[in-house]
Amino acid sequence: MEAEMNIASPVSGRFDTRRLAAIDAFLQDRYLDTGKLPHAQILIAQAGEIAHFSSLGPAREGEAAQIDERSLFRIASMTKPVTSVAFMMLVEEGRVALDTPVHHVLPEFKGVGVYAGGGGGAPFQIRPTAEPMRMIDLLRHTAGLTYGFQNRTNIDAAHRELRLESWHGNHDLDGFIAALAKLPLEFSPGDAWNYSVATDVLGAVVQRVSGVPLETFVRDRIFAPLGMDNTFFHVPEDKIDRLTDCYTLVPGKGRILYDRGAASAWSRAPKLVSGGGGLVSTALDYHRFCSMLLNGGELEGARILGRKTVDLMTMNHLPGGSDLSKMSKSLFSEAANAGTGFGLGFAVNIDVARSMIPGSVGEYYWGGMFSTAFFIDPVEQLHMVFMTQLSPSSLYPIRRELKTLIYSALT
Repeated sequence: MEAEMNIASPVSGRFDTRRLAAIDAFLQDRYLDTGKLPHAQILIAQAGEIAHFSSLGPAREGEAAQIDERSLFRIASMTKPVTSVAFMMLVEEGRVALDTPVHHVLPEFKGVGVYAGGGGGAPFQIRPTAEPMRMIDLLRHTAGLTYGFQNRTNIDAAHRELRLESWHGNHDLDGFIAALAKLPLEFSPGDAWNYSVATDVLGAVVQRVSGVPLETFVRDRIFAPLGMDNTFFHVPEDKIDRLTDCYTLVPGKGRILYDRGAASAWSRAPKLVSGGGGLVSTALDYHRFCSMLLNGGELEGARILGRKTVDLMTMNHLPGGSDLSKMSKSLFSEAANAGTGFGLGFAVNIDVARSMIPGSVGEYYWGGMFSTAFFIDPVEQLHMVFMTQLSPSSLYPIRRELKTLIYSALT
């Protein structure tokens, strides 16, 4: 039975309701009427209670049905916090630790080196790492790994050539690890920050340590206890009618259909289960996940993590208290760099002034390539879930705009 959430009784006394209502008009005027986004759904909650929840636009191309609370969205990298929580559950059980070398669990990474030349048809040259890759490096993206879409180096070119990140390709999760571990690292672990497949590697760690498939672990240990009955790596046949269409912007062609909901790649079970980006979910399901975190790891009697573990995850763990503007080598990430640190699965606001938008120190957040996003503010007991389906997520400043509008509505 699917969990029920109260969406009819808004929180009173903490928001200016007229300003909250203006968010819908903003989305409609700036993004839907102009054709920039196909649809938009926003959920705003305080102390776990929904203050505002609205759905705008059609679910599928050529159909009249609008998105609603049942609509399913590809949340891409919003999968990363889920996988990070799964790993920290194993840490709490004493089965692995943040300073455990990755090769202790994934021996394929034993002896992995740092890029020192080659590629583009020539053999890679490597040098030893200064420090071993540790689990904390996977969580905070300091492992020296990369993504094929970065288009920066010979290593990410090798990702593309080998089709390493293809969910319906040649590799399952173990095969992916074996192929990835044969490539050199971009830098020695801990020396820099690069948005990467690190959380996919973390998913393999969860699978090896727990002894059960990653998709089974997160279903049984996170989704089922939290009542997240509409979150999965593979959309069941009886729910595929709820999956929205997904689009991408192609230079010179505009917005084109990327993945049709009725015939989606997510309707087929993936060979490579991606702990870094494979989940489909609803706004109400992800609201329950955020509520659990905001409530110190527990929701409605279901304890997922301890309160101090959530505190640990949402601290800045970049070496020396640094931020992304100093450490990032990434062409792209789901976070602005200024004033942004990184915790164990989340970007963390460490300097509100440098971010140049309203917020709170200690707010944590992330987003996905299809422009979905969430943030959690423990100071204001506030969280947001935003859903749409358009890549790349860097096209429009909508996340900054929504945060500004939401904080301006606080009384």
